[in-house]
Amino acid sequence: MNEDVRHIGQDIASMRIRGAGRIAVAAAEALAIAAQTSTATSYEELKEDVRQAAAYLVAARPTAVSLPNAVRFVLVNGTKGGAGTAEAYREAVQEASRAFVTSATEALSRIGAFGARRIKDGDKVMTVCNSNAAIEVMRQAYRDGREFEVFAMETRPWFQGRLTARALAAEGIPVNLIVDSAARFFMKDMDHLITGADAITANGAVVNKIGTATASLAAHEARVRVMVAAETYKFHPDTMAGELVEIEERDEEEVLPAQDARALSGVRVRNPVFDITPPEYVDIIVTERGIIPPQASFFLLTELFGWRITDRDPWER
Repeated sequence: MNEDVRHIGQDIASMRIRGAGRIAVAAAEALAIAAQTSTATSYEELKEDVRQAAAYLVAARPTAVSLPNAVRFVLVNGTKGGAGTAEAYREAVQEASRAFVTSATEALSRIGAFGARRIKDGDKVMTVCNSNAAIEVMRQAYRDGREFEVFAMETRPWFQGRLTARALAAEGIPVNLIVDSAARFFMKDMDHLITGADAITANGAVVNKIGTATASLAAHEARVRVMVAAETYKFHPDTMAGELVEIEERDEEEVLPAQDARALSGVRVRNPVFDITPPEYVDIIVTERGIIPPQASFFLLTELFGWRITDRDPWER
């Protein structure tokens, strides 16, 4: 396997590349590299090389459905456009990768435009983690002339909320950084909770960074509107057939360094990366196709993937 592809997979697995949108774009670009650098001379050999790269990438992060959806898009469209010869397939995979990256970039802009209309002068907005889509909503609202204040949860243990706070502050948006456990304390003063998503299920449940469900519950109690900003490639087709989303649990040292753990002998540290927000705690989902209620997720999935989710994925043997 090409070393650049291997490094991208390692960066996704180690969270050097993080955020569902960034992961998806990186995976699509990695497949283009795999096709371009493969030494295979036959169509079948090249297709197998790309398939192996795809399987390697998909295994890097089990929860973020943007990763397999990006890989699925590139492989399916690559096969449609380049069946027959190695060179045709090589070019088709690279073209499909470019198409996905372009589509993902345009999706962010459209999500920002749709979501920004919901933010008004004087609003207070809470957000969690580091979502490009959520940031784009707030960025476009500010550029449209609305004045509002943001409360960014720091999002332990990786502190992605600090990245969000930095990005919004660079725009000139007033930002407060708060510890995750302060979400309920401040929620009563909020007008919106705006989050991204790593996956959205057929029933409208939102899988996102740990702490999102707690903040959404606090928002529900305080009658604060909850907006989820997500590209359509974050909707999970397997959930239409009753599959459950695997929740990734990472190494305990991300929470408690080894030297501190030794002082807590016999204590098990748990580190789930994501939680699930029920659809009844979500008011709207903003996609590049428009704004939908969470209950419409099933119909969006059927529009995107069809009714039958029975075929094996293209990276599986």
